[in-house]
Amino acid sequence: MAEESITTTTLATSENQPSSGLTPPQESNSTHQVLATETETLEQATETNPPETAVTAAAQPEVTPEEHHPPKVTETQTASTEKKETSQKEEASEEDKRIPQNLGSFKEESSKLSDLSDSEKKSLDELKHLVRDALDNHQFGSVPKPEDGSNAPEEVTIWGVPLLKDDRSDVVLLKFLRARDFKVKDSLAMLKNTVKWRREFKIDELVDEDLVDDLDKVVFMHGHDREGHPVCYNVYGEFQNKELYNKTFSDEEKRKHFLRTRIQFLERSIRKLDFSSGGVSTIFQINDMKNSPGLGKKELRSATKQAVQLLQDNYPEFVFKQAFINVPWWYLVFYTVIGPFMTPRSKSKLVFAGPSRSAETLFKYISPEQVPVQYGGLSVDPCDCNPDFSLEDPASEVIVKPGTKQTVEIIIYEKCEIVWEIRVIGWEVRYKAEFVPEEKDAYTVVVQKPRKMKPFDEPVLTQSFKVNELGKVLLTVDNPTSKKKKLVYRFNVKPL
Repeated sequence: MAEESITTTTLATSENQPSSGLTPPQESNSTHQVLATETETLEQATETNPPETAVTAAAQPEVTPEEHHPPKVTETQTASTEKKETSQKEEASEEDKRIPQNLGSFKEESSKLSDLSDSEKKSLDELKHLVRDALDNHQFGSVPKPEDGSNAPEEVTIWGVPLLKDDRSDVVLLKFLRARDFKVKDSLAMLKNTVKWRREFKIDELVDEDLVDDLDKVVFMHGHDREGHPVCYNVYGEFQNKELYNKTFSDEEKRKHFLRTRIQFLERSIRKLDFSSGGVSTIFQINDMKNSPGLGKKELRSATKQAVQLLQDNYPEFVFKQAFINVPWWYLVFYTVIGPFMTPRSKSKLVFAGPSRSAETLFKYISPEQVPVQYGGLSVDPCDCNPDFSLEDPASEVIVKPGTKQTVEIIIYEKCEIVWEIRVIGWEVRYKAEFVPEEKDAYTVVVQKPRKMKPFDEPVLTQSFKVNELGKVLLTVDNPTSKKKKLVYRFNVKPL
């Protein structure tokens, strides 16, 4: 059977990126385009293609910046590949039966005031009227009503937004309405209780406190999803560290401090959201269940229950989606217990993924360059140094099917240094990189000899090559396994 090779061809200039959203240089004669071609091995091409129909890099027509196209991959399957693919789908199906995934369709309600239905607008107007009366009569209790009988209304600010001062207040009130199914009186009661709790908890002072904790790796914000929501990661496995666990939960005083640090973190994150009409005012939350201590740790269970209750009562409608990744078996038992008590709307916000599908699931919602390396992406910790790439440098994703070879072909039209990052989730593939000059008699330069990449090898390879003559860089991934693989890569080109 003939060997197959699927090639993604990219024409690169000094400002090229492997993404469909590129802007060609305005003052450059260099060709800048992304194409896709399907290639076979040399032996197969010789047997099936007449010499006059073979297309080489040198024979490709010159393209102008206006002819820019996004990357495209064309794949060919043989009978054996089809068989392996079917087998893998059967394995995935078995995992799907064990792990509940997205539990229903969910489209986030619009925060645009103009998108509200007539009944929703009516409820909002009614709530605003009640809030105005409450402020005029000092019913929120933030300050006593003046004894001199003056009519100065009470002023209440929540999440940095003063109530009834501008349109941002409408977005805040909508959160309380949606949390109470647009029941106006229930929404007002919830708002009053939240304002009271914030005053008792001294939230405004807490935001500016300098609290010390060791939980930077337990809860952190990193990047945005494809729709612009900031992403919050909760890494429960960090509490397997006994020293950290005891330092956080061993007595009531430590558990109170833990709760205060989490509320402070949440408050600071919320105040960075956009409460304007149509703005992003919700968070994508990811819960990493790998090595989680589970339900047996009563101190953690107690602290988590208290935190969840506070969030439900005082932070309505701030979660866009809740993704649970690396889900273990015991969590299914827990979900079986709580599932029946959840509303269909709450269930539709949940996403579940087992260990083998966590990266694939995250990529549905978050671009690879925004996903931390430990979760299958390319983004390093902000504290680490990556001078070649940032969150703003887009990555491309390619599926490498079982028993096939994938080649990313980057055509260079000027002297430059090209730097690339490449990873295959879980590896178990062979990888090589080479530079093929445009001149027919020139030698191919081996940048990376064929290397068998194992599952626990470094997750991301960063390599570079100085190009002193026109030609193309070939990044080849050979997948000999019976499972499809996700290839992620990006590159930058710097003129010499």
